[in-house]
Amino acid sequence: MTNVAKHSGATAASVRVRLEQGRAGDRKAVGTPDLLVVEVSDNGHGGAEVGTGAGTGLTGLADRVAVMDGRMLLSSPPGGPTVVRVELPCDRMDQNAHTSGAGRPEPGNRP
Repeated sequence: MTNVAKHSGATAASVRVRLEQGRAGDRKAVGTPDLLVVEVSDNGHGGAEVGTGAGTGLTGLADRVAVMDGRMLLSSPPGGPTVVRVELPCDRMDQNAHTSGAGRPEPGNRP
């Protein structure tokens, strides 16, 4: 969203976050992780590129996504719109672990 505000000239932007089952779309592929998908889009003038310009915003984001074995896709034709899609592999949390508080610090032991 920082890039949208600083560089796009957009009057509107949106962020969508969803969990997709596997890379096979609607059907879970065996051995394929779920994906956390984040899409940021704007109606700005486009022309965004990874690895160009004075800043490191998109390059830094691409690097961080790669470290997590994910991928970043960028569509930003001249004239816009711009869409950045990040896909990160993830496993769903065990619902029992989530509701039991497992992995959470005790109230008196917070850093």
